[in-house]
Amino acid sequence: MSDLILITGAAGYIGSHCALALLEKGFKLVIVDNLSTGHIETIETLKKYGSIKFYNKDLINLLTLDEVFKENKIEAVFHFAAYSQVAESVKNPKKYYENNIIGTLNLLSKMLEYDIKKFIFSSTAATYGEPKYTPIDENHPQEPVNPYGRTKLFIEKILDDYDKAYGLKSVRLRYFNAAGADSKTRIGEWHNPETHLIPNILKSVFEKGKTFELYGDNYNTKDGTCERDYINIEDLINAHILAYEYLSNGAKTNFFNLGLSKGITVREVFESCEKITNKKIPLKIMPKREGDPMRLVADNSKAQKILNWKPQNNLEKSIKTAYEWEKKLQGKEL
Repeated sequence: MSDLILITGAAGYIGSHCALALLEKGFKLVIVDNLSTGHIETIETLKKYGSIKFYNKDLINLLTLDEVFKENKIEAVFHFAAYSQVAESVKNPKKYYENNIIGTLNLLSKMLEYDIKKFIFSSTAATYGEPKYTPIDENHPQEPVNPYGRTKLFIEKILDDYDKAYGLKSVRLRYFNAAGADSKTRIGEWHNPETHLIPNILKSVFEKGKTFELYGDNYNTKDGTCERDYINIEDLINAHILAYEYLSNGAKTNFFNLGLSKGITVREVFESCEKITNKKIPLKIMPKREGDPMRLVADNSKAQKILNWKPQNNLEKSIKTAYEWEKKLQGKEL
């Protein structure tokens, strides 16, 4: 492949896995990341696997993006850069609206200026809000209940308008719960603080005195704990590659849920982590958290039908790769 792809946020979890997959397919990459939540070590790892031009820049500054677009003949944009912590978005909505929306508008402005019309957008199941039914299909009402989800929904609406007015084509991929790490343990999930379930459970294996806190055990589910849909990171990224091919073949703007269409409870995830690590993990039951829906499960049939996307990996694979990555991270062998 000779196409030059711009990826924002490739020093982060999902963006880095997408960058690695594109490099392995022979794409050349331009990466823009301000390293506010990502890691320069991740960029250095990615450079081992193909052609990368890295810009430490912030999308909020429109003028700094001139250099990126002037110097590179970009074919398409994969946009992962965003703040994504739900609780923080409630406490500090200004940070989220300014960064996520203005940064995206600046990016789209440059795309229009340089006549780039293919855009893959990292969206979220948080745009749906409290589920009115499950599994959730793409026709489910989008009524987000926090500022993070609202920023993603606003961007989706902007993309509809930019398609109608300017012919800018996009695919919005609405993630459920991304899980796992690269199968070869080259990159993985690396947040500080860590807010995602599986790495938080696994950290309790390594950190003395750390107890995993399980929020709520009296939901109306099979074991009383929340039910979620965990999609392996490599399957998730494969959908991005297929979305790019879809747009490259002249298809229309579209949107897809990315999940396994299988609900797994928090307790089931916890028990799987204990089994795979062969460790007894300290556990404390906490009260329910406000705003935690009982069940979030995707209907992924649209992505399977239109993108010909077929998830290959189960929860066990996700936990095994996450555990191997966590061991590497704890040893700081990066």
